[in-house]
Amino acid sequence: MRVLFASSEIHPLMKTGGLADVSASLPAALKRLRHDLRLVMPAYPAAVARAGTLEEIGTVTLPGFPADPVTLLSGTLPGTRVPLLLADAPRCFQRAGDPYRAMDGRDWQDNHLRFGLFARLIEHLALGRAGLDWQPDVVHCNDWQTGLAPVMLHLHDRRPATVFTIHNLSYQGLFARAAFDALDLPPELWHYQGLEFHGQMSFIKGGIAYADHITTVSPTYAQEICTQQMGNGLDGLLNHRADALTGILNGVDYKEWDPSRDKRIAANYSREDMSGKARCKADLQHHFGLPGRSGVPLLGHVGRMVPQKGVDLLLKAVEPLLSGGDAQLVVVGSGDPVLERIARRLAERYPGSMGLHVGYDEDLAHRVEAGADVFVMPSRFEPCGLNQMYSLRYGTIPVVRRTGGLADTVVDADPVHLASGDATGVCFDEATPQALADALARALALYHQPAGWKRLVRNAMAQDFSWSRSAESYAGLYRELVAGR
Repeated sequence: MRVLFASSEIHPLMKTGGLADVSASLPAALKRLRHDLRLVMPAYPAAVARAGTLEEIGTVTLPGFPADPVTLLSGTLPGTRVPLLLADAPRCFQRAGDPYRAMDGRDWQDNHLRFGLFARLIEHLALGRAGLDWQPDVVHCNDWQTGLAPVMLHLHDRRPATVFTIHNLSYQGLFARAAFDALDLPPELWHYQGLEFHGQMSFIKGGIAYADHITTVSPTYAQEICTQQMGNGLDGLLNHRADALTGILNGVDYKEWDPSRDKRIAANYSREDMSGKARCKADLQHHFGLPGRSGVPLLGHVGRMVPQKGVDLLLKAVEPLLSGGDAQLVVVGSGDPVLERIARRLAERYPGSMGLHVGYDEDLAHRVEAGADVFVMPSRFEPCGLNQMYSLRYGTIPVVRRTGGLADTVVDADPVHLASGDATGVCFDEATPQALADALARALALYHQPAGWKRLVRNAMAQDFSWSRSAESYAGLYRELVAGR
């Protein structure tokens, strides 16, 4: 099948979160299944610089955007054979900062126009109106930045099938009513069953309401977003469309995340030969200026410092362990200034027990996965999560809250699962510092039982969350949708 896969970020061209990893790995897996897939993403300056050789293949002027002709740049996603299209519209995308925010951390005021233009381009590519000798059978859109594309395509009788994937429902692309008017959309779309959402315009609601099928990134998250507690006001619509909603678990790119061949870590190791992991732990301790205490468990956390990720729970729960010398902690991430400040104070208070890197560093993320003994993910909600799956492959036992994809990928080391031999981590339920502290205590008790810990680590490393299964699920969905049209 011919598939157009649209995303606002794709690793290694541009990355702010897991969306970028998925938007690289899933298309590559679909390509290996011999589907004719093309990627499309905005041509941010950093993306153009990292994309390698690019060729201008045409210019498109889109309805509603006469002053912003889009030049299509064609290439190949680095490290793959997946064809890549970058949408070069300088006024919209040639800016410093990340794809959505200026250097001061505030959202670009014209994000509705920037991603409205991107959606128009997706529509034109889907309908064969962009000057390419190619038209897709399926258009696969991802998160709010592409949410208007299924809306625009819904207005055409002869069109490809559309899939819209929710990676995180809490980011909705909400704008004032004036944004709807500025995008020159049909007035009949402004109603409570369309793009209107409590007086605002919602890009993500457009994708949910008008795509032929909706997916999200784990089975449990698909159930959770249909509840009032986690539906972000869209649970009614999601329940209405429940027959067209599927949870497909994200996968892991084991070419990038495998300790036996990872070039970013101090020493390679495998399930059969774990000797290199001790060197990775010593390397991580040295990097953060922590004493090289091999018998003390080293906890790791990589992620955005936001309440969703439960970083506040971690910083509260771990302090008694740091003050007593019972564990060390390294944290890599940035986000909420208040949480960053709390983390800095904790690192200053316990310089021999805690290391902190404010910001994101891909190399350091790999070193944490390889060097830590325990990876802590106390997320209040987690659509899928990738780090817990990376941790399993690296033999770094995940301690996770039982939610979303964390619940789907980590088996709790309770007495029953330890006895049956299928435990892979430690899970807890309540989003409180005490519940996390109790889970960490269980993990540390297991750590101090070397034979049992070794069995737990080996079982974790045996788990397979490769993209092949997920890609097959998406390919099957595509076939059903194309047959249905």
